Amino acid sequence: MVKRDPQLTERNKQIAALTNRIDEIKDTVMEITGFEKIGSLNATYGGKHADYIDIKHEVIDTPEQFVALYLQGYLQYLEGLGGWAKPGNVYYDNYVNIRDNKIVLEWLTLFLSRTYLRNYEALSRVRPNVAEAEIWIGQKNAEFGIFITPRFVNGAWQNDRSEIRHFKAKYWTIGHILQTGVIVPDANEGITFADVNNYLDFFKNVLVRNSGSIHEKEIAQRYCEFVKASESPLDVPLLIPELRYGGKQAQHEHRLDFTVIDPYTMRKVGFELSPWSSHGHIAKTKDKTNKAINAEAKENFEKEMKKQKSYFRKLGISVLIYTDKDLENYDSIFADIRKYLNVEQKQKQLMSYAIQEFLAFNPSK
Repeated sequence: MVKRDPQLTERNKQIAALTNRIDEIKDTVMEITGFEKIGSLNATYGGKHADYIDIKHEVIDTPEQFVALYLQGYLQYLEGLGGWAKPGNVYYDNYVNIRDNKIVLEWLTLFLSRTYLRNYEALSRVRPNVAEAEIWIGQKNAEFGIFITPRFVNGAWQNDRSEIRHFKAKYWTIGHILQTGVIVPDANEGITFADVNNYLDFFKNVLVRNSGSIHEKEIAQRYCEFVKASESPLDVPLLIPELRYGGKQAQHEHRLDFTVIDPYTMRKVGFELSPWSSHGHIAKTKDKTNKAINAEAKENFEKEMKKQKSYFRKLGISVLIYTDKDLENYDSIFADIRKYLNVEQKQKQLMSYAIQEFLAFNPSK
């Protein structure tokens, strides 16, 4: 049985409490504002939030921030009216009702807070831009794509941009991959997963196994155990294997062993398992001079640094590198990774200042 989301339960309690208070004062508010139907009142005030807030791009963390942005947007609209901000203008008259009646202001903040909580998932998330909304993973000729809202158009995969904000799962989590599956490049084909275990089997036995790295297999095993033990496995960020710097192109420069993307901030952290045998080893040294050995060692080092810089500059990924000594303790490495798998959303408080500024509006003469 999937455990009940305590945050959702708390939001539902808050919504119920807000509704009770709204019902207590709505008749008084309707009498003051002159509306005969509650639907008209709701639409005139609360229904304007999309006009006053850039909800396509704003990331709104709390009801208070939602109210603040609404009031700031309303204030900017009033200021833009100039000399038309006077009695007889519907926007100004509605403003006066709020300014001169504390109960109307209370009703509006309650109504907006409830609107926010009812639309929390869509309003509170950082949304990836177009370039960030697709990633490609895997070895050459065995690559897969992970999109947010994938659709196959004119022989190629793309995201349905209009639906990215409404995507139900948290971005780049287990819940995400269960909703979208993975896609095959240049073909209207993909692989879907029935449940968490089904995906974890694919992750471990297909994606990671193809790398041939014993180190990646050990980390993958610990990740699978972590997900299965989680109280909310669908919310656990993906441990993305073999992220391709060059996207789906066959001739790409680099792959990153593992990557985690924070579903709330879109912050990306990479984990590179770099044993000397595969990243720095110099073969046939007996036949080489010290100068040649040093030159080859320098070239290997610069190649690795170019790889890390490429990820940072192109994709904004900070990379943690683990060498031979680190690779003696897989539990310690996964302890580092686990810090980026335990994520939570942050909060902001803005409403009090926004109310003061809003109520102090002085129309142009």
